[in-house]
Amino acid sequence: MKPIEKKHIKLRTVLIGFIFSIFLSVIGARAFYLQVFCSSWLSRKAANQYEKSLIFQGKRGTIYDTNHREMALSIDVTSIVAYPPNIEDPAATSKALNKTLKIDVNSLKQRLTSARSFVWVKRKVTPKEVKDVKALDLKGIDFIAEHERFFPNKTLAAQVLGFSGIDGHGLEGIEYYYDSYLKGDSCSFTVLKDAFKRRFDAKKNVMSDCSGNNLILTIDHNIQYLAERALEEAAVKFNAKSGMAIVMSPKTGAILAVAHYPFFNPNSFGEFDRDLWRNRSITDPFEPGSTMKIFSACAAIEFGGCSPNTIFFCENGKYRIGKNVVHDTHPHGWLSLQHIIKFSSNIGTIKVGERIGPEHIYKTFRSFGFGEKTGIDCPGETSGGLSHYNRWAKIDAGAIAFGQGVAVSALQLITAASAIANDGILMAPYIVQAITDQNGRLIKSSSPRMVRRVVSPETARTVKKIMASVTTEGGTGVNAALEGYSVCGKTGTAQKIDEKGTYSDEKYIASFLGFIPAEDPEITVLVVIDEPQGKHFGSIVAAPAFKRIAYETVNYMNIPLTVDNSFGRLVDMRTGSGGKKAVFEGGKKKIKLVSGNGARG
Repeated sequence: MKPIEKKHIKLRTVLIGFIFSIFLSVIGARAFYLQVFCSSWLSRKAANQYEKSLIFQGKRGTIYDTNHREMALSIDVTSIVAYPPNIEDPAATSKALNKTLKIDVNSLKQRLTSARSFVWVKRKVTPKEVKDVKALDLKGIDFIAEHERFFPNKTLAAQVLGFSGIDGHGLEGIEYYYDSYLKGDSCSFTVLKDAFKRRFDAKKNVMSDCSGNNLILTIDHNIQYLAERALEEAAVKFNAKSGMAIVMSPKTGAILAVAHYPFFNPNSFGEFDRDLWRNRSITDPFEPGSTMKIFSACAAIEFGGCSPNTIFFCENGKYRIGKNVVHDTHPHGWLSLQHIIKFSSNIGTIKVGERIGPEHIYKTFRSFGFGEKTGIDCPGETSGGLSHYNRWAKIDAGAIAFGQGVAVSALQLITAASAIANDGILMAPYIVQAITDQNGRLIKSSSPRMVRRVVSPETARTVKKIMASVTTEGGTGVNAALEGYSVCGKTGTAQKIDEKGTYSDEKYIASFLGFIPAEDPEITVLVVIDEPQGKHFGSIVAAPAFKRIAYETVNYMNIPLTVDNSFGRLVDMRTGSGGKKAVFEGGKKKIKLVSGNGARG
């Protein structure tokens, strides 16, 4: 080979090597730039091709009764989803799913052909539906874990608890009011896909705990059950439209039970009429009737210089006020204040109101909390209706004194009565006593809160004695008398306003309000029966239901028997189906009996 040819070959080799070196340098520089300066961007771009993040709500907290018994909890369920890009035959897949899940074919097909990478097929399905769909082995169909609200006691305290929707947000009751505490935090689920968009792994990028907080109620599961059964019995017996019953601790304001009839099951709330969902004892005002007479008696003693023995002429059962005539169920002549309450005389109460004046009636009613919200931790509370006394006509003042022309909620009524039981101190009612996290650590608590003193202790004790006479022989509340206990109570029978705006002669609200034991009240009970048929007096319709609730509650709570001195000397103890029973003979000694621990003098 000639020297000049060798020179040309060497030159070409150097030139080609130089060019390749430039290319390699450019590629290396580009690789260095991408790997060092663009690594985060490339990672995100790659992840977008095989990762899909889904956001789900964490599990809702549990609702417990006062004894930490579960009232509402969240359980694990499965939802069925689809990845439309992976579905080869949407029509055939839709038909196959329709047979198992009973979903509209056209609607499902539209979802399966959408441009979205992820769609819901059916949420929170049954285990059988999961099994049947898995057996179909459909391409592009997947299963994701979710949570569903479950109420293990079904209808028990349903109106109080409320319910939540499919997305885990509270819609009614406590579930709604405390939704911000109960709902879980957002949880991120990362779904991994292969080149064919098939899911092959999933991991949860969640916080250490995304579950919601727990609620501990003042409601007692057992007392709630007792109240609901007694209320149901009364409502069914008298073919009533509806009924309510509340049990409260007068010393603290804690709500022990809130019962409603008819019942509904929050596990399937959509199958029930919407009117059954709300907590009517808090949301619905009504005219209470004669139960209001005890508050008029408070005003008479506190401001009118009256005593239980102060007498009033009751016009022999017929009293004209202007164009209006007020009647008593039974005609009476002269009655003392105590007997006006005992026999529930409307005319006597009007005479009491005339003596003390409308201003004092109004101020007393307002002091007891009528016409304003109690502030209980439940949604939709009504303030009731109590107009200013300046707008009262003479007949209005009389009617309001005996419970017509004023609107109250069941909660207002029992809270006010509890103030009398509590020696004149009004306590704020509450239904949630504590909020805890998933580890049981206390986040927030509620304790008994005094609102104000409404009447003096002397007035309250005097009215208690008057109320105790209501349940003795001859009183309207004798059907509420409880063997072995002294019971304070008051009957109520109120006419309802009909469609024409006048008082109906066929529609009534029957009620009984009382507390027990009279000497040191531990529970206050209110029973309200709406539109009973046949019989409509509170003494016949509501008093027996009160008696059953009170009897079973005091036994459950082991409240000592307070035996009236007329029972005499304890001579024997017998054990029966209802527990221990005392046998007495003669004498006037007053004793107390503690169930299971013998007698105390």
